[in-house]
Amino acid sequence: MSSASILVGFVVSTVGFSLFLYGKKQKRPPQLLVGMVQMIAPMLALGPLTMTMVGVLSLVGLKVAIARGM
Repeated sequence: MSSASILVGFVVSTVGFSLFLYGKKQKRPPQLLVGMVQMIAPMLALGPLTMTMVGVLSLVGLKVAIARGM
């Protein structure tokens, strides 16, 4: 495990934890789901690029879900 993997994993999971807490407090399912995905992704991803892609794609998906009124 490289230092880049640790750093990227920490950033992605921290953003995910923040989204999870927000979604739980505000009862917002999209934020809750994306938060869980981002907290779990660093444990399953193979490298820092994969973790970054999962983080970015999940945030784009969240933005699309919010734009559609979810």
